[in-house]
Amino acid sequence: MSRTNFDQLLEAGCHFGHLKRKWNPAMAPYIFMERNGIHIIDLHKTVAKIDVAAEAMKQIAKSGKKILFVATKKQAKSVVAEKATAVNMPYVIERWPGGMLTNFPTIRKAVKKMSNIDKLMQDGTYSNLSKRELLQITRQRAKLEKNLGSIADLTRLPSALFVVDVLKENIAVREANRLGIPVFAMVDTNSDPNNIDFVIPANDDAKDSVDVILTACCQAIAEGLEERKAEKADEKAAAEQAEEAADQKPRRARKARKEEEAPAAEEEAPAAEA
Repeated sequence: MSRTNFDQLLEAGCHFGHLKRKWNPAMAPYIFMERNGIHIIDLHKTVAKIDVAAEAMKQIAKSGKKILFVATKKQAKSVVAEKATAVNMPYVIERWPGGMLTNFPTIRKAVKKMSNIDKLMQDGTYSNLSKRELLQITRQRAKLEKNLGSIADLTRLPSALFVVDVLKENIAVREANRLGIPVFAMVDTNSDPNNIDFVIPANDDAKDSVDVILTACCQAIAEGLEERKAEKADEKAAAEQAEEAADQKPRRARKARKEEEAPAAEEEAPAAEA
């Protein structure tokens, strides 16, 4: 069964593309028609593409890997932050820090700096500083939190990227392509889908459109995480059973030995009396 349907996407306005004069010819396979100078996206194809992308994201989550969500446009920020947080995935909703993927160790240093500031503030190291110095450090911490706070738990490169508006986030897409990281993306009629591994043709300017597609994808991620949890629980139970069986084996052997020795002792006793 599909994760979304035609009516849901239609109601959310996923079918509205850009003006005909702004289109990218590579998006032709996903365009249904033109109306009043605006391209209309074929939602039947969108439904199918969402299912393919959601299934792939589910498998990534099930394997315990991270998917980085990227959306710095105003309409998508709050939606992406909410949905990504719900499934415990990292996200970037402020400015994309150039080299975040290709120069990942430097970004990790900045995140580490943020945690060091927190540590020094808690242990009282900064208590002797002047108000001016303390204000500067607080501002620096706030800036780091704003730009990198949402990726503080990302200790290694993400296994995939989910991008809203590939035209706006072209640097992120280029970095992912360079490193061979698969890209999932909402692609509008003015964008190039050729560098995207999992294309979801849809309106990337409407909040409702972003919401309905992210909901379907994040539900799949949540399913993957649940399945991973269930598998781990099964493995743990199997390991405990194996351990228990291993403990019981020597006990059974000892019991069998005692049972063998008991009749032999009884036979020896009458012989001694005689």
